Amino acid sequence: MRPTTIAMAALSVLGWRGVEAVKYTPTRPPAVPLAVRSPYLNTWLQCGSDCTLAGDWPRFWTNQIQGWEGLVGVDGEVYAWLGGAPGFKAANQTSLEYTSTKSIFTFDIAGKVTLTVTFFSPVYPDDLGRQSLQFSYIAVKAKSSDGSSHKVQIYMDVSAEFASGDLSQVINWETKTSGNLTYHRFYRANKSQFAESGEIASWGDWYLTTGTDSGLTYHIGQDNEVRANFANKTVLPNTIDSNFRAVNDNWPVFAFSHDVGSVKTDEVERLFTLGLIQDQVINFAGQSGQLAAVPGLWQSFYQDDISAVVAFYNDYGHATSVCQRLDGQIKTDSESTAGQDYSTITTLSVRQTFGALQFAGTGSKPYVFLKEISSNSDIQTVDVIFPALPIFMYLNATLTRYLLDPLFENQESGAYPNKYAEHDLGTFPVAKGYPAGNDEPMPLEECGNMIIMSLAYAQRAGDVDYLKAHFAKLSQWAEFLVEDSLIPANQLSTDDFAGTLANQTNLAIKGIIGLKAMSQIASLTKNEDKWGQTAVDYLAKWKVLAINNDTTTPHTTLSYGDKASHGLLYNIYADKLLSLNFIDQEIYDMQSNFYPTVALEYAVPLDTRHTWTKSDWQLFAAAVASDSTKKMFISKMAAWIGRTSTNRAMTDLYDAGSGAYPEGGPVFVARPVVGGTFALLALPK
Repeated sequence: MRPTTIAMAALSVLGWRGVEAVKYTPTRPPAVPLAVRSPYLNTWLQCGSDCTLAGDWPRFWTNQIQGWEGLVGVDGEVYAWLGGAPGFKAANQTSLEYTSTKSIFTFDIAGKVTLTVTFFSPVYPDDLGRQSLQFSYIAVKAKSSDGSSHKVQIYMDVSAEFASGDLSQVINWETKTSGNLTYHRFYRANKSQFAESGEIASWGDWYLTTGTDSGLTYHIGQDNEVRANFANKTVLPNTIDSNFRAVNDNWPVFAFSHDVGSVKTDEVERLFTLGLIQDQVINFAGQSGQLAAVPGLWQSFYQDDISAVVAFYNDYGHATSVCQRLDGQIKTDSESTAGQDYSTITTLSVRQTFGALQFAGTGSKPYVFLKEISSNSDIQTVDVIFPALPIFMYLNATLTRYLLDPLFENQESGAYPNKYAEHDLGTFPVAKGYPAGNDEPMPLEECGNMIIMSLAYAQRAGDVDYLKAHFAKLSQWAEFLVEDSLIPANQLSTDDFAGTLANQTNLAIKGIIGLKAMSQIASLTKNEDKWGQTAVDYLAKWKVLAINNDTTTPHTTLSYGDKASHGLLYNIYADKLLSLNFIDQEIYDMQSNFYPTVALEYAVPLDTRHTWTKSDWQLFAAAVASDSTKKMFISKMAAWIGRTSTNRAMTDLYDAGSGAYPEGGPVFVARPVVGGTFALLALPK
């Protein structure tokens, strides 16, 4: 867990592995999701030119090491299949496959045993109780590969680094059994509710769990000592270090080992789970306008923490069945819509999107709180929910309501003074809102987003009552669009890293589409339509202001009058999503013809200010483009995933030419906006 240890381990692994190629299905990703289920259970394998599980430590999305070691004994010889501990031969990894919910690694152990390790973070779009648990599965299977019997022991440990971003904090622990399970529980001695250190939660209890059987042994102690015990004896002493101490004080780890006996023709499997239990998960200023603790939604479905831990473990069969269907559905739908390259993109986006969500509230009043991971950790950022919207529209539109509800509640309480829509609710996990109205100002952006998303949800769910309940607030935002959408003042759009700009073409069309959406909301709710004709008038004027016809390939500009500029006109996607039939087909055709003329190696740049691009907006543009242009966007992005030099949880912002992180720009990783890659699948059938 120290840099010197990592370097030593890497040298050791490279020396053992040599140059044997690893097979990747569908491609080699920039990083592999290991346990990714919530903002605090968000652990990844970072990839270089290859993605080998042994040789370096897994990382939290921030890049902090989360010590996690896997070993296997075969006929008395011990090999590492996970982690960066020095002194172990690395198992020869032969393949890596990722699906929407699983990362599957296969190893050849000295030509004797095939080891298959599956990191499985279930996604339940329609099952709030199960989705609310911050837990993941690790399934380890062993089978003889040479026809002979071999004695096999399977070992795994995690370090106290999971429990605190502040490595000087003292950790407490215990080992207990419940029913058919044995678990290590570890947690900060001094918890601080609704606080983070290095983005890691400073409250809650961590559990490493496995099944109790005759071959199970355990050990809690110093990392090197615990691992050496297994390496020397392929068994653990069933002892617990009684010296509670800081994370970085002799690095306590929590280990299990299964002696599975002789392995031959039958595959033997042992299951582990890793996760976090928090009773209260969000501090939220809702209808009262005052901060109040909101419980984890899991408490409405499970009696207590141990019941939840046991239920998750014993639910493995159900989880496997449900997620096999989900994996298959996403793969089949993606490939039938736009081919294998599209499936490569969508399947890598699922766990990352859901890994930014915290499920809270009660069974009768659930909330989904979103963390704007890595950009600034805002909670419920409207222009982060908006690009993620397609995955929710595709999997379960009602999740959109649970994301929008906190924003409506806070603003309808009277706690937000501005006439335009709030940008976010604060910094995760404290959703206090902005009573002074001093949130990051994106007035046109967020008004358009809130109206569009509200209608999108209501259409898919058939919930006109939702629009009726919020009609007053939606009308207020629509009036702001009347004032500001045709000629946008100098302001930020969602692409705030590029700075403010007046007369933004793409921002204006979002506001105009927002007015057309509000017209439909008025019709659905049987209210007077004050916005439809304005939208029509504005669109006619926008076409004069926004389109550069003085070229062989006409296109919209980045801003009015700047004929040398261009940008992705991704906001017209909302017209198709909502089936408004408002934007002229000639505009879609014009942009489709233009994008290939400015495309670089891995993407079309976002606009002429940089060669940077955004993965979410590329797929918004692709979804409403011609078939050939759609294919271009998708093939370039799929190629980028397999070749990029970025090596952390998939970034949504990269250089369209080099495929690297944007030079001089922000580094975005693990953000939920990659849910926007489902833009094609979210369109009405």
